[in-house]
Amino acid sequence: MALYDALADLPLEIEGTDRERNARDTSSGFERVTTTFSLRGRGVAGRGEDVIYDADAHDALETSFPDLAGEWTFDGFSAHLATRDLFPDADPEREDFRHYRRWALESAALDLALKQSKTSLAGVLDRETSPVRFVASTRLPEGDTARVERFRELDSTLEFKLDPTEEWSEATFRTLRETEAVRVLDLKGYYEGTDVDQDPDVDLYERVFDLPGAVVEDPALTEETEALVRSNRGRVSFDAPVTGVASIDELPFEPAWLNVKPSRFGSVESLLETIEWAEANGVECYGGGQFELDVGRTHVQLLASLFYPDGPNDVAPPMYNDPEIPEHLPGSPLSAPANTAGLNWG
Repeated sequence: MALYDALADLPLEIEGTDRERNARDTSSGFERVTTTFSLRGRGVAGRGEDVIYDADAHDALETSFPDLAGEWTFDGFSAHLATRDLFPDADPEREDFRHYRRWALESAALDLALKQSKTSLAGVLDRETSPVRFVASTRLPEGDTARVERFRELDSTLEFKLDPTEEWSEATFRTLRETEAVRVLDLKGYYEGTDVDQDPDVDLYERVFDLPGAVVEDPALTEETEALVRSNRGRVSFDAPVTGVASIDELPFEPAWLNVKPSRFGSVESLLETIEWAEANGVECYGGGQFELDVGRTHVQLLASLFYPDGPNDVAPPMYNDPEIPEHLPGSPLSAPANTAGLNWG
């Protein structure tokens, strides 16, 4: 049975909705704002997190919060969401934000439907949870490796997902090579209209692929970079362009790796179809985060636990993104969650 089929007919009753604005400073130098949606019914609540990178879009919910009361199956609710304008006041700054908001509401509804049926995601899918390996994700302004070195002082086993830039010197790469702890290097070659867009640079790409053992995420293929990227395709992963199975067909070649960020998919069905496609085609997956501040982080951790626990998952606990590194940090792997109800971690 397809994974989604096990969820589609879950009954769902929504009596009311609530929301909570979250905000936190990050190590990347910006204030992260998200919204937690709570859907209530039959004495329980389901929660999901909207990870749109636009504080104004979160603040607009004060006057345009969607009314979603009704009785559904989970699949019927998903189909209904597909017809709703979740940005009634103004179009979102980026089109992918439509997926982010839909994911927040679908994950809240799935959490609620599972709780109303007195079961869990692991139980319905008949999957065991496993300890979750995670990496610390951070940017290194001007190639300064001090943050990596501080993390390693606190935990010599910690691994990393990093975002190389043209500012990185040979000394930066030398230090990272000596740690033997870099598992993913994200070139962000497919981002458009964001603060982290990066044009492809063949010299940078050569230094990145020269770092042994690291998966290289989202390299752009241009006349200058294509031969290098294709010759290393076994190490290449895709993230930003992946929103479902159909989007994989549009990639320049079948990937060896996928960074699975649930919010990019919008719907639970699209996410699970893509995971099944990857399993059937021998494609390695790892979980990705979006600076979640609330339940969204435990949701991506739970999915990693069920589907790709041993990957270099970018799902570290939120304190790893704090501007100042805490003295005491939970280590990798995270213990397997009990997941006894809904999408709860524990």
